[in-house]
Amino acid sequence: MRRLLLPALLPLALLGSPALAETNLTSKVISLASSLEDQAIAWRHDIHQHPELGNQEHRTAALIAEHLKALGMEVQTGVGSTGVIGLLRGGKPGPVVALRADMDALPVKEQTGLPYASQVRQLYHGVERDVMHACGHDAHVAILMAAAQALATVREELPGSVKFIFQPAEEGPSDYVYDGERHFGGRQLVEAGVLRNPDVEAIFGLHVTSSLPTGIIAYRSGPIMASAGDLHIRVKGQQTHGAQPWNGVDPIVASAQIITGLQSVVSRQTNIMPAPAVVSIGTIEGGTRHNIIPDEVSMSGTIRTFGDDVQAQVNQRVRQTAEQIAAASGAKAEVEIIDNYATTVNHAELTERMLPTLRHAADGKAIVSPMVTGSEDFSFYAREVPGLFFFLGVTPAERLRGAAPNHSPEFMIDDAALVTGIKAMASLATDYLTQAQ
Repeated sequence: MRRLLLPALLPLALLGSPALAETNLTSKVISLASSLEDQAIAWRHDIHQHPELGNQEHRTAALIAEHLKALGMEVQTGVGSTGVIGLLRGGKPGPVVALRADMDALPVKEQTGLPYASQVRQLYHGVERDVMHACGHDAHVAILMAAAQALATVREELPGSVKFIFQPAEEGPSDYVYDGERHFGGRQLVEAGVLRNPDVEAIFGLHVTSSLPTGIIAYRSGPIMASAGDLHIRVKGQQTHGAQPWNGVDPIVASAQIITGLQSVVSRQTNIMPAPAVVSIGTIEGGTRHNIIPDEVSMSGTIRTFGDDVQAQVNQRVRQTAEQIAAASGAKAEVEIIDNYATTVNHAELTERMLPTLRHAADGKAIVSPMVTGSEDFSFYAREVPGLFFFLGVTPAERLRGAAPNHSPEFMIDDAALVTGIKAMASLATDYLTQAQ
């Protein structure tokens, strides 16, 4: 998941109750999920100790493929790049539902002090970096491996099939080049046809978050996570002596004015009543010496919105603002915006239909999530077929205040949360297939 996760949480007013007319099939997978808790924890610790960056998840993919083959599934490897797809054909006719987990880690040096902490280093953009599962994808993989085992155990009773999607590079591939192409794993796998042959009718995914207490599920109908665009601006001026700025064009002053002007894109030019938007500059670089005005300045940032129309509008106004402010100073701004993630939108009817399943899996501890300005490439699947994406809390309640956020070198997961994730993913599949009959 891209950078941010949940903001300060709303009061935990738990909605609904665990009451659900449980089918015999759901009852079996819930019981199996509980029996697989220790195995899932062992898998997570192993994967956590051996993290791999985007499109380098070879060890993780091999572990998954071996497990799925042992369960008797039809398995594809090397999908997109390192993706693994398992198809579990049920014993009865019915539709196909997909469950998705992402596998990649981040270029972060772990500082948790855990006995299974990562010591791994890998190449990231050509430079060797420390690597850590700082966003919880190790938990996602372990949860889905366990859900796969639970569902395989009851395959003869399944009225349909389940496709397990283990995806690379949700955070972006480690060899990513800003060339206007989009190389994120969700897009890779959609383009590789993972939602076809056989055709997927609905897809489910989850993300762990340290912003929620252990075992709580947070969901939202409609837009739940923002789009994300990488913003790159190069301001070109004319170099001159710092003592004689009138003899050149100062790109540093122009850049300062651009950064200030960009704040008005959201605050004055975008209707944020339906949903928030964010434009942030994260880096700026220019100049080599204190008394030389340089030729150019480069800056980069991020753009977050909750809908294609707003995304296009904000992109256009960012470009216009930067170019025209630079021109007013006699400089020139070159603007590149790379839309890496679309808005993650939960299908309204599917969310309502599966809400009792989520509540049941979480023992009634399900809440409505606020919109989250972090981003997810689950969005690419949900643009093709109805999708439901939800959050799973992984922080003990007594440690919630001050818990390290996702992407932090101190990010930690309470293993007790995994069983809730297994129950949710497995029973979403069984309940959807059973209801489709």
